[in-house]
Amino acid sequence: MEKVHAMVKALAFKGEKAKAKKRKAAPTAEDGPDEKRIRELASDTLEDDSWVNADVSGDISGPVVIVLPSVKPTCIACDATGKVFASELENIVENDPTTAEPHDIRQVWIANRIAGTDKICFKGHHQRYLSSNNIGSFSARNEAISPEETFDCIASNDTPGTFSIQTPRETFISISDDGKDIRGDASTISFNSTIRIRMQARFKPKLKASKELKAKEKISKKELENVVGRKLDDNEVRKLKKARVEGDFHEKLLDVRVKGKHDKYS
Repeated sequence: MEKVHAMVKALAFKGEKAKAKKRKAAPTAEDGPDEKRIRELASDTLEDDSWVNADVSGDISGPVVIVLPSVKPTCIACDATGKVFASELENIVENDPTTAEPHDIRQVWIANRIAGTDKICFKGHHQRYLSSNNIGSFSARNEAISPEETFDCIASNDTPGTFSIQTPRETFISISDDGKDIRGDASTISFNSTIRIRMQARFKPKLKASKELKAKEKISKKELENVVGRKLDDNEVRKLKKARVEGDFHEKLLDVRVKGKHDKYS
């Protein structure tokens, strides 16, 4: 199976000093005033490193933490040798799994969807994939993806925001009652196989789309007047802002410019 690569930036953990941000990408020569402004606004709003809950399978992408239903909150982690283990979560509010964040890079996996399927693979910090074998044991030692490195994340109907992660053998990932052993041979869905997936907000489709929308809405009357080349009335401003959101800005911009020329010579 073809190898999947994920391009993600370095993770930041709570308590670490923030590094200086790189300069924003310079506008290209082809960018007009409007395109330049969109690029500037989008770069500010889309770099959201906060952690949120995946709600549906389609959300799962980028850096994730696979939170287990243990009494003391833990998640699936692996060390540099590929050993998979349950790692205690420290960045969590009142043991609520919906607030969990990683404090150790070993707790983070990069989720990627296998092209043409609904299956997902999880790459560890050491560039190897989470894998389940025929006896339900886990490791993370393979550099390439085979069926054993692919999983189905099935959203729960009973508990929104939770998943049952199914292996290629149609068994499920679960945690033992004592919270120590991660297994992949559960034949049925139960509380011990009810998993939450925490992810970075910037990879969540709904949040990403919402922030792109807000970026498009953040333009002032003065900026629109600079694009059009004349003063605008309130109705024209509303018309252009709406067009930016709906995707027909350039058509409406042309209409407003043409109207301005007609008014000038009437």
